[in-house]
Amino acid sequence: MLVVTGSITARPDSFEALLEAALAHVARSRTEPGCLTHGVAIDCEDRLRLVFYEEWADRAALDAHFAQAGSLDFMQSVRALAAASTRVRILPVEDRPAA
Repeated sequence: MLVVTGSITARPDSFEALLEAALAHVARSRTEPGCLTHGVAIDCEDRLRLVFYEEWADRAALDAHFAQAGSLDFMQSVRALAAASTRVRILPVEDRPAA
């Protein structure tokens, strides 16, 4: 499994449009094969910052997600609406059996 994290900070004038785009992206991503969870939250300390958390079954599913037209369109929206973004982090997670 892979965990993906990242954040985007909107400009005050673009927050609502960025949030709308992010919510549509999350909803679409949740329907993709290999998506285990996909979410976005507003940072309670910075109301213009959106934080993303995702879990994907494997690298193939994540690569397919990144290649989707909807993901590419979302990234275009991010470039147009964001004041700043962090680098996306992709972390491998080993499943461990319950003790």
